[in-house]
Amino acid sequence: MHTEADVIIIGAGLAGLVAATELAEAGKRVVLLDQEPEQSLGGQAFWSLGGLFLVDTPEQRRLGIRDSYELALQDWLSTAAFDRLEDAWPRRWAEAYVAFAAGEKRTWLHQMGVRFFPVVGWAERGGYGALGPGNSVPRFHLTWGTGPAVMAPFARRVREAVQRGRITLKFRHCVTELTVTNGVVDGAQGEILEPSAVPRGAKSSRRAVGDFTLRAQAVIVTAGGMGGNHALVRQHWPARMGTPPQHMLSGVPDHVDGLMLGISAAAGGHLINQDRMWHYPEGLENWNSIWPQHGIRVLPGPSSLWLDACGNRLPGPLYPGFDSLGTLQHLRQTGYDYSWFVLTQKIIRHEFALSGSEQNPDWTNKSWRQSLGRAFGKGAPAPVEAFKQHGTDFIVRNTLAELVQGMNALTAQPLLDPVALAREVRARDQQIDNPFSKDGQITAIRGARRYLGDKLIRTAKPHKLLDPTQGPLIAVRMHVLTRKTLGGLETDLSGRVLGPEGQPVPGLYAAGEVAGFGGGGMHGYRALEGTFLGGCLFSGRVAGRAAAQETL
Repeated sequence: MHTEADVIIIGAGLAGLVAATELAEAGKRVVLLDQEPEQSLGGQAFWSLGGLFLVDTPEQRRLGIRDSYELALQDWLSTAAFDRLEDAWPRRWAEAYVAFAAGEKRTWLHQMGVRFFPVVGWAERGGYGALGPGNSVPRFHLTWGTGPAVMAPFARRVREAVQRGRITLKFRHCVTELTVTNGVVDGAQGEILEPSAVPRGAKSSRRAVGDFTLRAQAVIVTAGGMGGNHALVRQHWPARMGTPPQHMLSGVPDHVDGLMLGISAAAGGHLINQDRMWHYPEGLENWNSIWPQHGIRVLPGPSSLWLDACGNRLPGPLYPGFDSLGTLQHLRQTGYDYSWFVLTQKIIRHEFALSGSEQNPDWTNKSWRQSLGRAFGKGAPAPVEAFKQHGTDFIVRNTLAELVQGMNALTAQPLLDPVALAREVRARDQQIDNPFSKDGQITAIRGARRYLGDKLIRTAKPHKLLDPTQGPLIAVRMHVLTRKTLGGLETDLSGRVLGPEGQPVPGLYAAGEVAGFGGGGMHGYRALEGTFLGGCLFSGRVAGRAAAQETL
């Protein structure tokens, strides 16, 4: 059989780039396909904040953080809460990934020029107990240069391999079927889409101008998840999370459509854990959208008062930044698709960060001067202030009565009782008067400030919300933001896609989000953050190396 390559890779996101570099360096011929134009090379990784889950690093030790593989694995397993027969491979992938994060991951990236911001972030703090979900210590290592800097070394190596004739890039190639001959996946076919000059991430045309068929010894699917396809998200929305929102924002571009999941299943792959997904309850409507229904996630510090749509304060430990999935599940029981943050100018200045490379020009552009402004500047970062000024979800007022009036005016029904909310805020403020408190959130804020990283750039000094010297008062309406698919194609520890009977599908591999970042869901029900890019790096490397060994 004539083949155009040793291996075809479907999807030019981070996992696809990593797999392609491994294959090219092993001397293999690779065709890398993507339905988007060339300007979208790197996929979602380009838009990410660039956070990476790492364990027991020099950055942690310099900040007095004591971490270990054993503690990280305990945190991972208690967070994942694996409880299904089909979790056998996901659990093995989880164990392998935590070992990678505690072992060669940092050195491997460092050798390629990847560097990290010195302050380690503390995401998903949990709060339920030592065996509950969450990170026991800060582990969120922000890449200096954000997502583009994670992607850059692999994109560069791919282009170098193109020059050497090892890799062929084929953009605007939309796969509609994997070809199977005598039970072996041996290629892909589909439509060639018309050229597109849309900016990176923007919705591109789906008008076909031709067809293609490509043959190879093996196929690696790295086509991402379904976060941009709200119909699929709703189809797989788990009943345990309540009903899916009628209104959702997209945290990923439109082309993250999940279609390769079904196409791969049609070729024999086994899909598992499709009801596990990772969406955020802190989404903002982007006032400067790039893709349809473009939302931006707030990365909050712990001080904002979180209220449901009716003005009820969320119970502990559902404070900002503690348990994304638990908060989402709680809010889906309220019957409304939005919630509220109430905060002050001091809190937004110290604690509000926005997810995404384009929302953090200081880190993305590697500007130390701008970055120091987060700790010592007089205002919030410029993108946050821009949202405060232009965003439809922000209300800024001098008094609480005026704030509640503005909040009620923003929604279809005036659900907030100003008297009840004033009573809640005043009771919360009364807990600031002395160093003791029965308010769990106040205790958590004070505990957070014992960590130098939080004290510098992530947690405001405790203060009364109604203190006029800390104002003005700010309310922010939060929406559900789609993001990651935690389930997907079941794979073994070589990245080989498994069939319904547990046997490898000959010739078929998968990596990245389409494989649940490894095994068909190595995160289980919940993620510890900084683990999505890392999952693409690890699974792409595994699949690329395995396919290189098994092709002639």
